Amino acid sequence: MNGIFIRHGLIIPEGELSESFIHASGPGGQNVNKVASAVQLRLDIRNSPSLPDQIKTVLLSLADTRLDKAGVLTVTARRFREQAKNRADARARLAELIRAATRPRKARKATRPTKASVKRVAESKKHRGRIKKDRARPPLD
Repeated sequence: MNGIFIRHGLIIPEGELSESFIHASGPGGQNVNKVASAVQLRLDIRNSPSLPDQIKTVLLSLADTRLDKAGVLTVTARRFREQAKNRADARARLAELIRAATRPRKARKATRPTKASVKRVAESKKHRGRIKKDRARPPLD
């Protein structure tokens, strides 16, 4: 089956991916102006039948510039001068992003600052306040 392998039992088929080729910015001489070597790879997360709902939720909750309001994830690859390498790079980056969404998040343990650190913060604030107070003009008596 053609597509992007994420993990056992999870493959994004080619039909769900949309590719477009654009001119890359940066150095490269005339090649940059002539060849559309950069790749934009799009995946509609919201309407993807191959992604489980749990992974969709994690991906859609990303506060990322690569994700638009419609739920389409766009990965742009322009690291290489060859279109084929950029295409492979975009697919690898998309796969890694989805793999990261499949990993369970570590639960945050609530911690409290130590008494010594609270005291240090208070002392540094007092010290800073004294420095600022000393900058003021002396009162006219």
